[in-house]
Parts: sequence; structure tokens; C-alpha cells
Amino acid sequence: MIRLENVTKTYRTRRGPVNALDNVSIEVARGEFVVVRGPSGCGKSTLLLMIGGMLRPSSGAVLLDDADVYALSQRERNRLRATRVGFVFQMFHLVPYLTVIENVLLPNARAVGRDRALALLEQLGLADRALHRPGELSAGEKQRAALARALIHRPAIVLADEPTGNLDPENAAGVFGHLADYHKSGGTVVVVTHGGDGDVHADRVICLRAGCIEA
Repeated sequence: MIRLENVTKTYRTRRGPVNALDNVSIEVARGEFVVVRGPSGCGKSTLLLMIGGMLRPSSGAVLLDDADVYALSQRERNRLRATRVGFVFQMFHLVPYLTVIENVLLPNARAVGRDRALALLEQLGLADRALHRPGELSAGEKQRAALARALIHRPAIVLADEPTGNLDPENAAGVFGHLADYHKSGGTVVVVTHGGDGDVHADRVICLRAGCIEA
């Protein structure tokens, strides 16, 4: 379903070029739960943004169902993200002046409707927080709200960037449990993390170091 072919991402710095990713090739099958693990600065987030169509590689190809993501127009990539990909970020990125349910509906309010959002919040234990704003939530509640927003349009793929980095162990286990439930329902999950919390749910763990896949 996801294929990276000899992907390199080079950033230009004052000290010269730096390869965040260096000739990386990865395949993720439909319905697979993959954890990409590595230390800070190893290229994990760069990898995830490339898969999601948000960061063009310097060389190589990123394919989704055999379609080259970066051969698409910007509008086509925007539609791809809006319809097929859900993102979960470490810093939540909830809109502070909107309620929880408004944040969840933000990507696709017309397409999915309030009943779907309320049902999803119920599943994630947030039904009683639907009308609260992010500032009134705990860190675990914020991440579950962000997860609901990612899942609201029933995406084929969920990409999670350090989704438990700001959470205590109990809330971290809960978030991975919800991702595992989505995976069991047929979804494809790619999580990047520096820890091993998600390994128990993963079909496969890929180790990344200094922009390269470790054998």
C-alpha cells in the first residue's frame, strides 16, 4: 500500500548539506501496523511527512497504491490527505477556541456529520468532553481528541508522529490501544516513536538511525 523507493531528503544548512533520510526504501502492506523507531533527529518525522504527502523528497519516489504521491498536483495531494490519511501529532494541534467536537469535525464537517463525531468520542471516552475546549482537557484527553479528528473520515491510513511523547504510561497505553483497535478494523497504521511502547501492537518494527534503516 505504501512504498518508498530509494528516498533521500537533503536539507541545506550553513554548514553544508545534511541528509535527514539517506536512500531509504520501505514497504508497508495494507492493514499492517508498523512502528518506525529511532532516536531524536534520526529522520522519523521527515519519513512520516513524506508518506503523508507533506514533504517532497530530494530524490526517490513515494507511492501510495502504486501512484506516485509527488507526481500529483498540490490540489490532488490535498485531497489525498483529506480523504485517505489521518494524522496524529505529539503536540495535538487542536484549535484552542473550538470545542472538542468542533475540532473533530474540522477536517470534514459536511461529509461525516455530528452523529458520527459523537459516536467516535463515545468510543474514545470523551462523550462528556464534547463541548469543552482544549484548555479544559488533560494531555491524555487532548491526544484522544486529536485521534478522533484523525479517524473521523475513516481513513485508509493513520500516520502518528510520537503520539504518546507527552503522555504518562497509562494514557500512552490507551492511545496505542485505540490505534490497535483501528488496525484490527482493517486500517493501516504507521507510528514513529523513540520508545518501545507500541511494539506489542506492531506487526513489524523498523529501526531508523542517522537517516538510514538499520539491518
